Amino acid sequence: MSTDQTNEPTEDGNDGVLASEFYVSQERDGQEVDGDDFTETPPLTPEQEAAMLRMALTEANEEIARQADAVQRGQADLANARRRHDEERLSIQQQANSRLLVQLLPIVDELDLALNHLEGNGSADDDSLSESWIQGVRLIQRKLAGFLQSQGVVRIETLGEPFNPEVHEAVGMTQVSDADSGCVVEVVRQGYRLHGRVVQVAQVVVNQ
Repeated sequence: MSTDQTNEPTEDGNDGVLASEFYVSQERDGQEVDGDDFTETPPLTPEQEAAMLRMALTEANEEIARQADAVQRGQADLANARRRHDEERLSIQQQANSRLLVQLLPIVDELDLALNHLEGNGSADDDSLSESWIQGVRLIQRKLAGFLQSQGVVRIETLGEPFNPEVHEAVGMTQVSDADSGCVVEVVRQGYRLHGRVVQVAQVVVNQ
């Protein structure tokens, strides 16, 4: 059984139009309907648009500044890491060289003693202790000293200096009238520094 529905005239005068259809028609026309009334969003004024643009520009500039600061910090961190790497590499190289150089120091000391002995006891008439032979040994000594200096080895100034336990080792005491008490009057073995660090203390005789 079918029932025909007929749109009867309504009291508001909209023949055949339901209230819901009326509101839908209003929404389709771009109006916001809320119950018995509807509001329309007003457009922004030029002043409001300019204010919004200025705010967006300020935020963009702040973000650019933050990114630039982050880049600068990253570059500084990278430079510091490279510097630390170079310092560590140089330190490792110096430590490796120091072991070899320290082993050469006794040879230098013995060469100095031999040369001093030759110069003090040599004779021009003795072929085995001729002046040319002494000059040859002195040349070797200078070359070896130059090599050690180029590698950062520096001889500690000792003779006539006040005794310093950090760089001196007293192996004897004596009495010298023309020297101050507590000063070094004789060097038994030279002392050396390598890149500012003491690698061999000097063995000395100290005046009482």
